[in-house]
Amino acid sequence: MLALTCAALTAQAAEGGGSTYAAGADNFLLGAVPPPGLYVLQFANFYEADRLNDSRGEAVPIPGFSLHANVTATRIVWSSPYPVWGGNLVAHAVLPVVNLTLDAGGASQSKTGLGDVTFGPAVAHHYSPNLHSVVGFDLVAPTGRYNKTDMLNVGRNYWSLQPLFTMAYTDAQGFNGDFKATLNLNRTNSATRYRSGNEFILDYAAGYGFGPGWVAGVSGYYMRQLSDDTLNGVKLPDRKGRGASIGPSLMYNNGKGWILTAKLQRELGERNRAQGHALALRTTVPF
Repeated sequence: MLALTCAALTAQAAEGGGSTYAAGADNFLLGAVPPPGLYVLQFANFYEADRLNDSRGEAVPIPGFSLHANVTATRIVWSSPYPVWGGNLVAHAVLPVVNLTLDAGGASQSKTGLGDVTFGPAVAHHYSPNLHSVVGFDLVAPTGRYNKTDMLNVGRNYWSLQPLFTMAYTDAQGFNGDFKATLNLNRTNSATRYRSGNEFILDYAAGYGFGPGWVAGVSGYYMRQLSDDTLNGVKLPDRKGRGASIGPSLMYNNGKGWILTAKLQRELGERNRAQGHALALRTTVPF
């Protein structure tokens, strides 16, 4: 989803309110890196929103507002055998292909293309067969196409730095819980001199294992912007974004590295962001 709210707020002639982080895109096993090897994770997200909220959480009266996003993203994960700080070195890259359509105030625009690519190193720890964690540092590169005069863009046109920490507890016949805490540190858009404020995002999943390889429960995200947006170095009031989502989640793990997850999520209490709902699918294939 990568550029959803950026697209929405561009309809208000404002750049703020977006994020280079795809909150809510992940699911169970957030913090459980598989054994050494090469893995490909394929994501498919389908999002739609018919309202844009202001700083009080009230709908902005934009006639005919509608936002649709279809995203497929490939995450390549290399779990290495090399020991680092008591764990093992991990590296990954995420390559999203984004299709966005925005209708607002009688105008309409649609774009498709490569979004902003995420990549970075991490260290995975396995404390027991059930408890796992990851400490990492991601970078988001401005690879997506951007035009400051367009209604929407598939890229944000600036770098972001994302230190992160995740944990996962897994039990085939019991409780399963995951969280990922990310600090999203945004740089300045060189085309507009606009800088989106830094953000804290918490992705979560909780469920119960039943049957061979099945886990069912709920998942979602909590997001809060920590610092003000700025334009030419001047702070802009009432632009901080926040929001949350929750919905049912399901996972199947065949025990041999092939994993499929599915979730529905509805966004709640969004501020300075679009508010909608999404279907997210993810499959993991070992090589």
